[in-house]
Amino acid sequence: MTSHLTHVPAPDGLAPSPQYSHVVWGTGRFIAISGQCALDASGAVVGEGDAAAQAHQVFANLERCLAAAGAGFGDVVKLTYFVTDVAHLPAVRDARDAHFAGAPLPASSAVQVSALVRPELLVEIEAFALVPERAGTSAR
Repeated sequence: MTSHLTHVPAPDGLAPSPQYSHVVWGTGRFIAISGQCALDASGAVVGEGDAAAQAHQVFANLERCLAAAGAGFGDVVKLTYFVTDVAHLPAVRDARDAHFAGAPLPASSAVQVSALVRPELLVEIEAFALVPERAGTSAR
């Protein structure tokens, strides 16, 4: 089966980036995942003061959300990173790379914010994904 997504790492006139695809498009069922933070199942902060630990928790939470929608990281078309300090981005990219495990990287944006919903949080990430429609299935 061919992929339902097309990744364009470098459209004409743009320099390629090893960190994201400039353009991603596809067909299928659209999934929007709210910004995920480094909270465990009980709502406790994981990795207070540790951007790497928080980023790994955030991607684990994104993975759970994607699975609930019948998707995986290979279906993600866009990530938006919200960080309290751009110095956290290398830790976020390391966590992303560990979870994407060779899947083409989606389009992405990073924004430094003055604060997140709780003062202990350093990273929040939202995601958009597309999964192929399957014959005989309907939306939940």
